Amino acid sequence: MIDPRTLKPLDLETIVSSVKKTGRLVIVEEGWRFCGLGAQIAESVYAAVFDSLDAPIVRVTGEDVPMPYSRPLEDAAIPDVPRVLEAVRSIR
Repeated sequence: MIDPRTLKPLDLETIVSSVKKTGRLVIVEEGWRFCGLGAQIAESVYAAVFDSLDAPIVRVTGEDVPMPYSRPLEDAAIPDVPRVLEAVRSIR
């Protein structure tokens, strides 16, 4: 698990090193899927180590809805542990 502390500059070296070891990448972000930071990370990894990937990159993102104010609805809109585990199992 890698938690980049900054996105500019992005520590792509660490991410690429991990992908070379595992051959897989799951990106989790609370933002929307469209034009999200995860898309930029995925593109950077594809460009750097496409041949090292054993499975497609999987992105787990927030739902494509306006962020609700209600706590239960907010919890339903952002990625949670079951969704992340499902994504990880899908590329095993």
